[in-house]
Amino acid sequence: MDFATLIGTSPEQLSIAQRRALSGQWAAYLIYTPQNLALRQIEAIGPTVTACVAQLRQRGLNPAEYEFLPFTPAY
Repeated sequence: MDFATLIGTSPEQLSIAQRRALSGQWAAYLIYTPQNLALRQIEAIGPTVTACVAQLRQRGLNPAEYEFLPFTPAY
């Protein structure tokens, strides 16, 4: 599965098959603030937080503005 196609997707919209494929991966989400009203969307996916940070930096984004959460297995 090409995880890059899931950038910008809400985690609630993922299918069970997609969640299974993402199990063990990490995702970056913009931290919500009243100023940005951020929607919960996947901004980076990788096997480690470091990989997610690298993806954000490649896009010119500040990793300090993101939270990193692991995908848990879909049952």
